[in-house]
Amino acid sequence: PDLMIGMIRSGEGSGNLDLVTQRLSIQYEKDYKLTQQVKSAMTYPMILLILCVAIVILIVTFILPQFQSPFDQMDSLPVPTTILIACSNFITQRWYVALIVVVVKLIVGIPGVRRTLDRGKVRMPVFGNLFKVIYTARFARTLSSLYSSGMPIATAIATAGNTIGNRYIEEQFEEVVTQVRSGVPLSQALHSVDGFQKKLASTVQIGEESGRLDLMLDSIASSLEDEAEQATKRIVTLLEPILIVFMAVIVGFIMIAVMLPIYQ
Repeated sequence: PDLMIGMIRSGEGSGNLDLVTQRLSIQYEKDYKLTQQVKSAMTYPMILLILCVAIVILIVTFILPQFQSPFDQMDSLPVPTTILIACSNFITQRWYVALIVVVVKLIVGIPGVRRTLDRGKVRMPVFGNLFKVIYTARFARTLSSLYSSGMPIATAIATAGNTIGNRYIEEQFEEVVTQVRSGVPLSQALHSVDGFQKKLASTVQIGEESGRLDLMLDSIASSLEDEAEQATKRIVTLLEPILIVFMAVIVGFIMIAVMLPIYQ
């Protein structure tokens, strides 16, 4: 990765290669831990969502057709039943539309589309704050490692800005690097970055004034990583009942659509 190459280069230049590689190991270990926490927390909600989709497909493709014959003999059908039959016919007869998913994945790979999606991530109502915390913690940890290894601050900012994992935020760092090289304090330049927690700029300002920027970046990174873990747990706690209710509504609608014409 660019981060490792940049830090190794700095370590060779400063003669602190052993300390640099030690910081690299800590950096990647913490990145891995944070990523695994998010993945583990999202496992149960994803299983619920997959089950919900599987149940709907099973009902509309195998169970609902069993009722098609008596439904055809009726003069008119309730609106829910009509909607359900239309959905069933669409899924069974036009399955090839699923190929659109492949096309969508290819479109997402286009830089402009990717940037728009990444911009939407940090502006989502509930998940946006979690993404901001994760991106801010990743940048702070990376910048701290690069700066502590002896890399010039402008080069460290440019390298750290390319490892955030969000194209929308990464593109803003061209302006940040330009401002820092022209003499603007890093804390002031970070204020204009859309997608970061505001506390990052305040912490960087304290580090600049005290001359302990690396320690302050480490501190804010650790704080935000803990905050990201807690935020992930809160979101998963919220997602579980939402997905269960969503599954109940879908299956309940199908049951009503099937039973309503029979009772009538």
